[in-house]
Amino acid sequence: MPLTRGKVVGYDVAKMTFRFTMLNEGETVECEISSAALDELAGGKGTALAAREPLFLLHRTEVERFAANIFDDGLTVQGAVVRIFAKHIRR
Repeated sequence: MPLTRGKVVGYDVAKMTFRFTMLNEGETVECEISSAALDELAGGKGTALAAREPLFLLHRTEVERFAANIFDDGLTVQGAVVRIFAKHIRR
């Protein structure tokens, strides 16, 4: 069964990632996308901190598709955070 939309957690300044969750048969899967990956999706660089959440929301469907693909490809261990980096965007 594919991952489904969870909730928006928010931007983690210390890790420079935007955090969100998805659901796998009712179980929460923690996910995050790096600032660089989010910028890559937007076609720019250095998005201001205040603009991170609006940028995530604008590209949410695409970000969730990347997370689901990484999860489905078995690139994470069960219980681990699904992490999206710029290298995943540049396909």
